Amino acid sequence: MKRILLIGTGGTIASEMTVGGLAPELTTEQLLAHIPAIREICRVECVQLLNLDSTSITPQHWLMMARCIQERYDLYDGFVITHGTDTMAYTAAALSYLIQGSPKPIILTGAQKPIGFDSTDSKDNLTDAFRCAAEDLPGVSIVFNHQVILGTRARKTRTKSFQAFSSINFPQLGVLRDGVLLRYIRQECASRPVFYDRLDSRVALMKLVPGADRAQADFLLERSDALIVESFGVGGVPEEGGFYECLRHWMAEGRIVVLTTQVPSEGSDLEVYHVGRGLKNDLGVLEAYDMTTEAVVAKLMWILGQTREREAVERMFYTPVARDILWPAEC
Repeated sequence: MKRILLIGTGGTIASEMTVGGLAPELTTEQLLAHIPAIREICRVECVQLLNLDSTSITPQHWLMMARCIQERYDLYDGFVITHGTDTMAYTAAALSYLIQGSPKPIILTGAQKPIGFDSTDSKDNLTDAFRCAAEDLPGVSIVFNHQVILGTRARKTRTKSFQAFSSINFPQLGVLRDGVLLRYIRQECASRPVFYDRLDSRVALMKLVPGADRAQADFLLERSDALIVESFGVGGVPEEGGFYECLRHWMAEGRIVVLTTQVPSEGSDLEVYHVGRGLKNDLGVLEAYDMTTEAVVAKLMWILGQTREREAVERMFYTPVARDILWPAEC
């Protein structure tokens, strides 16, 4: 029987009602007490790493999770992390960069309703997560509502429904039907994972709105090492408002700028319109293509934790990790 480590970080799944609203209160052992049948799937041991609403999760907590797994990697066959849904996609992406090529499953799950509620998705999600952790499912993935989603491709797309997560620009890895994993895609892995222990959290995100000027971008770039601009459509910045000059100035100062799109599916293509082409060909901004914003944020934090050299940053950004980016290789 497989030996699986349950790592608790809080979230709705572990929440109880308090006078101030739902708040994480339950330990990993208390979660397991609600689902005794899990003991028939695998041998479970527990670590209570955090007990936070996922709104409060930070890059330092991602490093804690990665270190927790690294220190215990040889002791277990797989890992399940219970986590709040609101930032789970960011954590899944971050762990995909901090723990690369793992042949063992690293599964994140949570719930839209606490495990103590009568109508809850907690029990199904947690049971499915353990089933997947006991399978040959390499790397980092999210298991939620009977779906298995690659860690670099997940996004929370519903705030209340049990089908909270979608796989963006990439197929699901598999689904669970009647307690059986039907796997469509197997992640690539190495014989041993490569762990990283440095992140640069000075990465900012700016969402363009009609009428925006450069002031917000200047503010963010002055205080950050990199800026991700969520643009419109296939990508570009307004001709008015001084954006182009702003990006030119700060890139000359050594800042990294990435253009992505606010549109959930199909990705960016800066070559289409003149408002995007100059950014890429003249200024040399990086383009996210089909990556999720969550993956772009986490990947930049990981890259800048390793190097600040411009050519190395660009090379690492466009090098696929856990199938996070496909288009450059296909162009």
